[in-house]
Amino acid sequence: MKLKLAAALAGVALTTAGSGMARPVAPAVATAPALPSRAQVMASMERVADWQLTHLDDLSYMPAARPSTKRARDWQQATFWVALTHLADRSSSVRYKDAIFAKGKEEGWRLGDRLYHADDHIIGAAWIWAARHGAGAQALAPMRASFNQILAAPKTNDLLFTAPEPGKGDPTCTTRWCWCDALFMAPPTLWALSKDTKDKRYAAFADKEYRATTDYLFDKSEDLYFRDSRFFDQRGAHGEKLFWSRGNGWVFSGLARMIPEIPAKDPRRPYYVKLFKEMAAKLVKLQRGNGYWPPSLLADPERSQDESSGTGFYVHGMAWGIKAGLLDRKTYLPAVTKGWAALERAVQPNGMLGWVQQVSDRPDVVKAEDAQFYGTGAYLLAGAAVHDLTR
Repeated sequence: MKLKLAAALAGVALTTAGSGMARPVAPAVATAPALPSRAQVMASMERVADWQLTHLDDLSYMPAARPSTKRARDWQQATFWVALTHLADRSSSVRYKDAIFAKGKEEGWRLGDRLYHADDHIIGAAWIWAARHGAGAQALAPMRASFNQILAAPKTNDLLFTAPEPGKGDPTCTTRWCWCDALFMAPPTLWALSKDTKDKRYAAFADKEYRATTDYLFDKSEDLYFRDSRFFDQRGAHGEKLFWSRGNGWVFSGLARMIPEIPAKDPRRPYYVKLFKEMAAKLVKLQRGNGYWPPSLLADPERSQDESSGTGFYVHGMAWGIKAGLLDRKTYLPAVTKGWAALERAVQPNGMLGWVQQVSDRPDVVKAEDAQFYGTGAYLLAGAAVHDLTR
């Protein structure tokens, strides 16, 4: 996809979609609203999750859906299943646990089909959760076999991202973590698997590859990640560096999922805590007045659109960071409450989360009716962390 400037579209009021669904417009919010009650957060999470569970196969609301979107082990849907485990941990209903177990058994507890591709590793986090909640070692066996194959023959190619011609498959570098999204997809799974199996090799591999990716893609002057090497020299309409909101959201939320899996006394843990705090300090300054983060993080916030997937990931990370004692409550709670209120405004009356930028690798135009599995996932992760803050 080519980068499309959204300035001309900012602030445009959308009323009705061609499908007849309401297109809510998110109004500006000047001050942070109050943190909602636990009951309110839970009701919102369950409504959005239930809508998504009833739309696993009917993707008529998603015109740009790929054939892979219907596959649970594909990263798009897998993000939702992993996030659903966070709701299952907090809801009094067993329907979410039952849904995860049923899906795991249906899929044979396998990872995705591409052995080395990080996108095909995220679903493993849902299977690890299932193993911790009664599924046992059988839920871990297929992924252990896959990761053992990787460890037996790790790839050593460089991280330079060269897009292939259409129809020619994945970029060569994606056998390693050469794009920042990968840091959400694979490392938390590997760290959790290492923790549960006591096999230190998985954590060692994850740590080595994570640092290599960060050394390559993390801009230390901005405390943000380039999506991949193609964006090192690209600039936006006003000369700003291009830092994609969802791309950095993948990393930030991934850290909030991964750090709890690293033992408190592990000497590698401070590296990730420091990185998390650096990103948080930058991101909290980039939130728009209405609670959303813009699709392009350094673009003019007054000319940017609303976007819910990146916003969901940032709310998740910041709310988790406050609860974990890593982020100052006074500094970050206003961003969390404004961000959660923005996400709530993006939920349509039927429970579908809108304003989700579609599958891409860069900032792009977003519409009120745009929805996707990973957007729902980001919302559920955010809701779970906000739910914990209300205790």
